[in-house]
Formats: sequence, structure tokens, C-alpha cells
Amino acid sequence: MAWTVPTATFFLAVALGLVVMTLWEVISPTDQRRGFLPMATTRGDRFFISLLSAAFIHLLWLGTVGEGLFFASGLAGIWAVILMRWG
Repeated sequence: MAWTVPTATFFLAVALGLVVMTLWEVISPTDQRRGFLPMATTRGDRFFISLLSAAFIHLLWLGTVGEGLFFASGLAGIWAVILMRWG
């Protein structure tokens, strides 16, 4: 894998997300809760599921459309917000 600007941006965004989630957990510990997901989850669980979902959204976008990954990123971001809030 070549270290391009998009690749570095992706890994920095994931690392920043992990740091923010860690600080949030230290400041305000989370409890498991049930949302529309069929299991009780914590914030960390929902964050991990949103990262996996983002990968699948991008792969599906590449397989069907093939270009314009900014739209897939926007869709993945919207899905992550929904999942973190109501998931």
C-alpha cells in the first residue's frame, strides 16, 4: 500500500477517533444500552461497528459506481452519526 495523502488522512482520522473515544470514556464512562441494533452495545461497540460499516459502504460503492468516493464517505459519515446516536 502506498502512503498517499488519502491513505495518511484515513489512518490519522481513525487514530484521532480512537483518541477521542478514549478520552470520552475516561471523562464519562458508558453503560450498555439497546437501540435499533439487536444487541446491547457501548459507545466503543457502536464506533467499531460504524468503522466496519464504513468499509463495507465504500466497497459497495466501488463495486457499483466505481468513482466519487467522497459520496461514499458522506454516506458512511451519516450512517456513523445515526449508529452512534440511535444504534
